[in-house]
Amino acid sequence: MHEPVLKDEIIKFLDPQPGHIVLDNTIGSGGHAEAILERILPNGILFGIDQDEEAIARAQERLSRFGDSVKFIEVNFRNLDEVFLKFPLIKFDSILFDLGFSQDQVFSPKRGFSFRIDAPLDMRMSLKLPHTAADLINTCSDEQLADIFWKFGEEHQSRRIAKKIIEARKINPIKTTVELAEIIRQASGRKYGRIHPATKVFQALRIAVNDELGALEEALPKALDALKAGGRMAIISFHSLEDRMVKNFFRVKEKEGMIRVLNRKVVIPSREECIRNPRARSAKLRVAEKG
Repeated sequence: MHEPVLKDEIIKFLDPQPGHIVLDNTIGSGGHAEAILERILPNGILFGIDQDEEAIARAQERLSRFGDSVKFIEVNFRNLDEVFLKFPLIKFDSILFDLGFSQDQVFSPKRGFSFRIDAPLDMRMSLKLPHTAADLINTCSDEQLADIFWKFGEEHQSRRIAKKIIEARKINPIKTTVELAEIIRQASGRKYGRIHPATKVFQALRIAVNDELGALEEALPKALDALKAGGRMAIISFHSLEDRMVKNFFRVKEKEGMIRVLNRKVVIPSREECIRNPRARSAKLRVAEKG
């Protein structure tokens, strides 16, 4: 079963209490939601949002014992305003964003998130999105690909890798994760180490396919507006681009007097958690309280 990252820290900072109304913007497989629901009953309600219909189904199964105390909504969190129109009187005691993706998604043989599994080069968080990673890889120019790899992956060999991809696709379209990973390995010339040569490119493609940074930029002010005075917002990010966006958003809103940042130093997982759950290694948690 998927293990939520920084679960104890989330509970400590959000401090869910019986009767609280909570918004989990990335319910995923339901790990954080389960821990929160156990503390907000009786009379508490958790709204669980996810753009991945398969994640919603997994969460529904995991959280079935909570009945009507959890409401599931399939939507990208960039469209929170549409959700709030359906529940105009609700303000939330706490709001959570977990910006990572679950092991269920990573190891799915059809989603194509991991270069370690031979799968179609898809990478869509929602299968309703129109374009896959394969679409980008096989249609973008070398300049466009290099820009994606640098902007969203901070890949220093972005131009060399993009050129190699263009050469390879002239022979045959690139359709699978393993094909692309091997092309990146050859282009980079790097040996396998703790970090696979394809890591940054795969991150960049996933961000581009799902417009992850654009969605987060739209969602943050909408979520803050829906938070009660005294309510708390917690955000777990997994790479520097997301964390920088969250940090800057909190800084601006604190200067405006809207929030108080609760952790000046970013919270990271303990060594024990990283050993138990290696995907936690890059997690960073920031929390703010609305004034």
